[in-house]
Amino acid sequence: MIMSGLDLDIEHGSRVAIIGANGTGKSTLIRMLVRLVEPGGGDIRLLGETVRELDAPGLKRLRSRVGFVFQRHNLVTRLSALTNVVHGVQSRMSGPRTWTQLLAPRQVRAEAMHCLERVGLADKAMARIDTLSGGQSQRVAVARMLMQRPELVIADEPDASLDPKSGEEVMATLAALANEQDATLIFVSHRMEHAIRFSERIVGLGGGRVALDKPSGAVSEAELTRFFHHD
Repeated sequence: MIMSGLDLDIEHGSRVAIIGANGTGKSTLIRMLVRLVEPGGGDIRLLGETVRELDAPGLKRLRSRVGFVFQRHNLVTRLSALTNVVHGVQSRMSGPRTWTQLLAPRQVRAEAMHCLERVGLADKAMARIDTLSGGQSQRVAVARMLMQRPELVIADEPDASLDPKSGEEVMATLAALANEQDATLIFVSHRMEHAIRFSERIVGLGGGRVALDKPSGAVSEAELTRFFHHD
């Protein structure tokens, strides 16, 4: 996807939904923010850093400040929910004590349990991921992200593979946690009702640039659906 003339400023602590038809560059945009996709030009400033100028250690430090939640949970299915959440501490620690909850320091294990409590899954701490539902697994992924203590949360269609009830629960959890932590939330969604309900601002991409940029309270679901299908 070629991005050209895309100019976007996002304030700290805000919640922004990115929408657009397939192929408009939504996932490419959010991946370029931390150079998971290398931009061919332009300037990207994120959390006070000029992203394209960062060397490998600098980019690693920046990514440790950003929590990603993807459509695929990227969890280790044969391990427990608690161990998967402990893995989130690897953004600020290294070594065998971050590999499993059995080896984790007491304070790390306690923080991981607290993260599971915050997503309503403390009772599933010892359950293997492959025994959980899709919605529960996605909430474990959110808890793992919280373990990073991120300043910015980027979610790429976290509700896409879930049933409506689970998808709404995951989005509500993300929005509430971002608000509690004064973290910025940028999320991509194909569900227009989620874009309106869980963001303060909606940005629509079309033709490789920003084609819509409005406060969430100033648009209707029907208007967004028309934009989505027109583009």
